[in-house]
Amino acid sequence: MNNTGGTRDPGPRHRPPEDLSRFAWLSIAAAVATIVLKTWAWRVTGSVGLLSDAAESLVNLVAAIIALVVLKISIRPPDQNHQFGHSKAEYFSAATEGIMIFVAAALILVQAGDRLLHPTPLDNLGIGLLVSVVASVINGVVARILSVNGRRRRSMTLIADGRHLFTDVITSVGVIVGIALVWLTGWHRLDAIVALAVGVNILITGARLIGQSGAGLMDIALPSQVNDEILAFLDSRSSKTLKFHAVRTREAGYRRFLEFHMLVPGEWTVQHGHDVMEDLIDDLITRWPELRVMGHLEPIEDPRSYEDIEL
Repeated sequence: MNNTGGTRDPGPRHRPPEDLSRFAWLSIAAAVATIVLKTWAWRVTGSVGLLSDAAESLVNLVAAIIALVVLKISIRPPDQNHQFGHSKAEYFSAATEGIMIFVAAALILVQAGDRLLHPTPLDNLGIGLLVSVVASVINGVVARILSVNGRRRRSMTLIADGRHLFTDVITSVGVIVGIALVWLTGWHRLDAIVALAVGVNILITGARLIGQSGAGLMDIALPSQVNDEILAFLDSRSSKTLKFHAVRTREAGYRRFLEFHMLVPGEWTVQHGHDVMEDLIDDLITRWPELRVMGHLEPIEDPRSYEDIEL
């Protein structure tokens, strides 16, 4: 089937992708700070909960470094080998973070299981609690910044890193509760029980993150609300001589793509069909500046124009 439609070049209407690596540097700084704080707290208390918390912060550091590299790769312009750009690199970062969350959870569960079987008295619990609270505040603030900016800029890497840090906050809160209860009750197995519960929660978070990354790599469609708005927009332009079908969307990191077939009278000249298509694409991009739009022009009377409607 010959494609006589138009493909809109990104042109000046599309802003170049934003370099988000500054957020990765913020995550790296937070990870280094919390590693130092939590490791020191573990050394002075002997708490397996704080040890597991420190181990997760080490994973956070590695994940933040991976995020930094991926964010730099994802904004590279299209090249001969990657003609649709590099934005999908963000999903690999998110999947890697999900896997690393699993690793952190495994370390926590192993250490907690051993401490549950062999409880050990804890020391300097007041200092440990204070340090863990400070580390939690740092991670909480940074997680909030990453999550908000990730959703605003549709960056899977920032969303994943923010979620990763938020699981660290949950871990720390659980550890703080555990240490406080040990301090109040003297029952040292509580430290291990809380660590086990935190480990299971982290496993669930990691599984969700990997699932979302896989959906992105499978060219998931745009959110249903955006899809409905696009369909309504095209429907408003439809008439007896102008119809649309095979409307499909997908997203790859911060990039969003729209494809559709436009059916027009076969008697139209190529120039007239091209002009209508280009004007329509201009209007679509004005309404949704982030879209990369491809339109395919077909004669409305030809039965073959309706053979490729189905997904």
